Amino acid sequence: MRAKSAAIVLAVVFVAYAVLLGWRGVLLIGTGDPVAVGLGVAVLVIPVLGAYLVWRELRFGSQTEGLARELEATGGLPVDDLPRRPSGRIDRAAADAAFEQYRTEAEASPGDWRVWFRLSTAYDAAGDRKRARATMRQAIARHAADAG
Repeated sequence: MRAKSAAIVLAVVFVAYAVLLGWRGVLLIGTGDPVAVGLGVAVLVIPVLGAYLVWRELRFGSQTEGLARELEATGGLPVDDLPRRPSGRIDRAAADAAFEQYRTEAEASPGDWRVWFRLSTAYDAAGDRKRARATMRQAIARHAADAG
């Protein structure tokens, strides 16, 4: 729940920043000076782009949370029982074994979003956020295809 609260606080802070920045852009455009107008338009692009990125991330989090709730309801969430180092990180050999199991499942059932979700959690637990997010996007897309 802390991550969700942090995301909401950051979104509110961004909205305040976007409003202030957008207002500055409007003021620059209002001067009528060609250079200031150009700069004002450029300044207005930043909050629009930022709003899109914030919306995209919040939507990703919401979709991921929805898939997790659905898996939890059916008892399909992966169990985090991998051995850990004293630092708290997952033991690499154990993580590799888990990856192989989930990869094999993904190859056997490429259309099953549940398998992709579990593979994503394995990547995330090992600290490979880039692959975890890409794999979770696969799970979301497959879930949407199942529902559609």
